[in-house]
Amino acid sequence: MKNFEKISVSGTDRVELHDKIGLTGAEISVNVLPAGACVPFVHSHKQNEEIYIILEGRGRMVVDGEETELAANDYMRISPEGKRQIFAASDSGIKYVCIQVKAGSLEQYTGADGVLL
Repeated sequence: MKNFEKISVSGTDRVELHDKIGLTGAEISVNVLPAGACVPFVHSHKQNEEIYIILEGRGRMVVDGEETELAANDYMRISPEGKRQIFAASDSGIKYVCIQVKAGSLEQYTGADGVLL
């Protein structure tokens, strides 16, 4: 069994990587919304916090009724309970990565989890 998985994907508005690369501790999606579009529903989660990484374009996120502007190089974390919806700007599309992980599950990271060989 290999210790890695690599794929290449292009030409799609949404790619969920969980099944495509065998993720076991997170869900990661890459998303593109054209100018004026939005995710067509408000949602929250039972256990998972979400981290949004804005790669290109502009838009806004509404969380619990509070609106926040988004632009390339912005990062945003939302607690599981936060009621959220993302919108592209009327004159600009937006491309972003969304990472879902179980809130409170991180025990070690970076140097504390690494093993020098």
